[in-house]
Parts: sequence; structure tokens; C-alpha cells
Amino acid sequence: MAVDAATAAAQIGIQDFLKILVAQLGNQDPLKPMDNQEFVSQLAQFTSLQQTQEMNDKLGSLLTAQASMHSVGLLGKTVDVSAETGNSSGTVTALSFTSGEPRLTIKIPSTGAFVTDISLANVTAVK
Repeated sequence: MAVDAATAAAQIGIQDFLKILVAQLGNQDPLKPMDNQEFVSQLAQFTSLQQTQEMNDKLGSLLTAQASMHSVGLLGKTVDVSAETGNSSGTVTALSFTSGEPRLTIKIPSTGAFVTDISLANVTAVK
């Protein structure tokens, strides 16, 4: 099973990295020591990777908050949605959250039926 760099960065913290670096220093050949620039480069790469991971996490949180705010604005609006059962149009009557993702409930005016658990990705138009 392959592990990508972002997953590895999330699993290895700075303390783990420093332990590996100290082990490298302790086990290097004294007649052929590693270049100091190589150590600094490794540390810089790890720090950059860690900061990128943190930025991805914060961006994910921002997108979740934005989706939540957008979904609140849909309450009372008429929307067109596409689903596996076909396209529907109705008024957004309720909002719920499943695993942090907003889910809409719409009321179909022609039948009075409610369609629940609609993802924002399924909304094709807002009227």
C-alpha cells in the first residue's frame, strides 16, 4: 500500500523528524560526514511540507464554512436539483448537516412531497 507525501507528513511530526535526523548524524561515517546544507535542506523540506498540510486543513475548514453559509442563504428559495431519480424543482424548507456537510430538504410544490438529504453539489439552479 503506497503512502503519499501529504499522508506521511501528517503521520510524522517534527519531533519524529528530529529523531531521524539525530540518528542519521549518529550513524554517519566520520570520514565522510554529510554536508550541513543537506541537513538544512531536509529540515526546510519537512517544514514546507508540514506548512502545506496545515494550509490544506485550514482551506478545507474555510470551504466547509463557506458551504454552510451558502446553504443557509438557500432557505426559502426555489432550487432545481438533479438526482439519480431525475430532476426536481422545489423550495428549500430545511437544512441539516451530515459529517459537517450541509444537506437540504426541498418541498415539491406539485405533489407536496419532501425530498431530503440533497447535497449542494446536486443543486443546478437557484431561482
